[in-house]
Amino acid sequence: MNKEMFGVFGDEDEFARFRSPDEFDRVVGGDEVTVGIRDPGLTVPGRSATHTADGDACVVWGEVFPPDDRDVDAACWLLDRYSDVGADAFADLNGSYLAVVDVDGEAVVATDPIRSWECFYTDGPGTRVFGTDAAAVGRTIRSPRVHEESVLEFLHIGVVLGEKTCFERLRRLPMDSALRTDEVERLSRFVYEPREFDYVGELARRLERAIERRAQYPGEKGLLLSAGYDSRLLLSQIPGLDDSYTVGSSDAQEVSGAQRLSDQYGTTHSAFTPDDRYLHADERKVRYSQGIKESLHIHHAGYDDQIDANTMCHGLLCDTIFRGHFTEQASVEVCGKRVPFGKLDPDPEPVDVLLDKFGYRTEASRDLSRYTSTDLDPETFVRNAVRSEFESHRDRFDAVQNGLDCCGIGNQPSMPFHTHLSDNYFEAFLATDAELLDWHLQTPPEHRTTETFLRACEKLDPDILRIRPPDRPHDSFLLNEVEGFIRRTVPFVRAFESAWPDRAAIFDQYDLDRRLFPDAEYVHDLPVRHKLRINDISGWMAQCSESARDIDELLQDPVPKPA
Repeated sequence: MNKEMFGVFGDEDEFARFRSPDEFDRVVGGDEVTVGIRDPGLTVPGRSATHTADGDACVVWGEVFPPDDRDVDAACWLLDRYSDVGADAFADLNGSYLAVVDVDGEAVVATDPIRSWECFYTDGPGTRVFGTDAAAVGRTIRSPRVHEESVLEFLHIGVVLGEKTCFERLRRLPMDSALRTDEVERLSRFVYEPREFDYVGELARRLERAIERRAQYPGEKGLLLSAGYDSRLLLSQIPGLDDSYTVGSSDAQEVSGAQRLSDQYGTTHSAFTPDDRYLHADERKVRYSQGIKESLHIHHAGYDDQIDANTMCHGLLCDTIFRGHFTEQASVEVCGKRVPFGKLDPDPEPVDVLLDKFGYRTEASRDLSRYTSTDLDPETFVRNAVRSEFESHRDRFDAVQNGLDCCGIGNQPSMPFHTHLSDNYFEAFLATDAELLDWHLQTPPEHRTTETFLRACEKLDPDILRIRPPDRPHDSFLLNEVEGFIRRTVPFVRAFESAWPDRAAIFDQYDLDRRLFPDAEYVHDLPVRHKLRINDISGWMAQCSESARDIDELLQDPVPKPA
């Protein structure tokens, strides 16, 4: 990867057993921990930083701000604050980050509250090793063994849940937690505590401050723009945006809507035609999946050479933090189709909801199970895995709807999108702002809605909805659902298009079966999404260890050819 943090609980000699210091821009050591960091943003305010003083050391990685927007290096601030209050200092840090502190012989590595950056770790002979690149940490393990259940989770639902990875001795820090020399400490920054306040007004004020924090990054500024709600907020509010980018055909509804938004705000717009670059996951793109989530979500990865930007803005997780993506709406069934009507389900079944949100499909999963070596019933397996993960967060939420958001955020499938952007640009990750996460935790789920979000956006820009999303032409949620249903079911009426290109059509057009699986024709009949997952996981394992399994060891031909 272009950027990386890698560390050991040990001294510089111990560090050098695993990595050369020459691979990093800086290597920082305290009494208990040594960390190497490679990041061109080390001198940029709001980005990665290091600080040492009197034998103590601190490293902050990612996008990170001290509290109250103080004009001070974040690593310097955190080291001083940790010396005073210990691990409580992490509650005051803002952004999308990992933080390492070594004070008075006590070392700790902490995630941000929602684990927007993964911290992978393993325990070698006498040494705990950790880092941001799963492949780099995985290569320190001698004779790694595949964790079968993790591989099955990845193949069936596209996400490895909780703390696991696809290797038995390679783990990752849980959501809202800290790594110490010989234990993992659960923190309590992300806990739902709903209360009454001005949800709209307070969200507008916090959005304004959060955007202002991220508006000063250097160089050409770009925006990954959809025709929906979230990215248009950034388009309307960030000064000096130079370009906006959308993946889609020139005649697609999504591209047309994004072009009109760009025209409204005077920004240049580029559309990337969806060809094989959209789906083909080569070694570099697969690495961003970290072996735990699908590279499919990195929609823009194949078009990096056409993006002329140093800083990249995006609306990732805005729908989850502000608009209740994982909460469940009450609905009625009409002609075999579910039609929600804008109110929360009073008694949702969490496993059913989460499986649907993760994109699990029963029949496709049963087809896939024919190719695996296990006799487990796939439906039983995935339901038990999701239920166990949901229950593991019980102390963080007061009601099932909040639990759905909590579990969804902790296992967000689209995070490779963020990993890729951060590795190639100065990335502005609005939804991880501490003030906005507090708003999420304090706002009851019935008010974390699109209506609340849009009312807050209109306080910042009254003209923000002049051009409506192509699939939401009305102000009324119910009217939008009704029109969408009619368009899907009435002959000769054009349906609302998906925001994303047709995966199956692109896969077939560019003969990706032959390119990805030339020696495993038996997988060609699987659904496209499952084939892409197989390519991700087998490709990622190959990067981690020469002894990792290839595709024929992960899967088997259900109808083997006669000898």
